[in-house]
Amino acid sequence: MIPNIVSYFLKGNDNVNLMFQQYLRQFENIHISIITYYEIVSGLTFKDAKKQLLIFEHFCSTTTLLYLTKDSIRRSAAIYSKQRAKGETIDDIDILIAGIAISNNLCLVTNNVRHFGKIEGLVVENWNN
Repeated sequence: MIPNIVSYFLKGNDNVNLMFQQYLRQFENIHISIITYYEIVSGLTFKDAKKQLLIFEHFCSTTTLLYLTKDSIRRSAAIYSKQRAKGETIDDIDILIAGIAISNNLCLVTNNVRHFGKIEGLVVENWNN
């Protein structure tokens, strides 16, 4: 899951909240990459959004954080190499998130399907439509 979907959830977006509920009926919990965690925390810290940060931290206490591993780094490096060979650039942070998702055999939930959809082997869904 990447920051834009988490932000929609925290703001109470009806579609995203419904998708979270449906997902949790089928699966044990939500997974968030440590990169997404960093992006949300750094953004909220910059905005001095203490209340939102507390809400996010509570939300994270019910999720599984996914960390960078050697496997996810290798997969990220392969993504970088393939995209660069095609002449398409993707931010390193997004490549790392994709590598973590692929390494853990998980679907990446994002509002930016067009961007992440370019990555071979990555399953992508948009919960905001």
